Amino acid sequence: MEHIANGKLLDLTGKVAIVTGAVGIGEGIATRLAEAGASVVVASRNMDEVDKTVAGLTSKGYKAKGAKVDVSVETDVQNMVNSTITDFGSVDILVNNAGIYPSIPVHQMTLADFDRVLSINLKGVFLTSKYVSEQMIKQGRGGKIINITSIDAIHPSMVGLAHYDASKHGVWGFTKNLALELAPHKIWVNAVAPGGIATPGTQKMQGGGPGPSPEEMKKIMETFLSKIPMHRMGEADDIGKVVLFLASEMSSYMTGSQIVVDGGVLLT
Repeated sequence: MEHIANGKLLDLTGKVAIVTGAVGIGEGIATRLAEAGASVVVASRNMDEVDKTVAGLTSKGYKAKGAKVDVSVETDVQNMVNSTITDFGSVDILVNNAGIYPSIPVHQMTLADFDRVLSINLKGVFLTSKYVSEQMIKQGRGGKIINITSIDAIHPSMVGLAHYDASKHGVWGFTKNLALELAPHKIWVNAVAPGGIATPGTQKMQGGGPGPSPEEMKKIMETFLSKIPMHRMGEADDIGKVVLFLASEMSSYMTGSQIVVDGGVLLT
């Protein structure tokens, strides 16, 4: 196996990455990949968020473009892959980060609530992985697929996230099986399981619904914070750095793995 010098291990020059989800963790991931030299496609249903993140990247001299996509819609995903090929010529890295987590107890949850979370968080990962991996196989030079799961794929964090937890357990199972299927094509599939990360989504528990009141949510977050051995919430860049590791040659002998990035909260 070729020896790659330390200074080149994190170099993504010439690589093209798709990152779903444009704000919070998605922005942190896109920034780290772009800084390492990758051309980045930032994809989301919300074009205002996409445009803001892309503008931030291009203002620093990085190569980035945006794509409007609902990852639960097959034609949207196909169009995203096709536009990436048109704009940059290939796709080498996929980061499945898009996800929602409205807090709704099961007895207040509707079938539509459950389906919405599973469609975006799990079906979306299936669709993007299917069409991106097909393109990677055509290119014949391997690739990296990185799925953002959650510590909730291992242990529940709070009441009200049963649908979210189901989706993230599903993504972790999907990650392992897809890793087996794509290994002959030199496409490595891994996951990152964040703990509590300070993002716009955690601030508003995006998605609405009959969740906890602001006062109740404040108490929940204070209790959660007290359980973190590092005594702080994570930042988007904490996840971005680990994704960069998995997207680079630093993780050359890893597939089907999940890296927990939670400040030690699962220890408690």
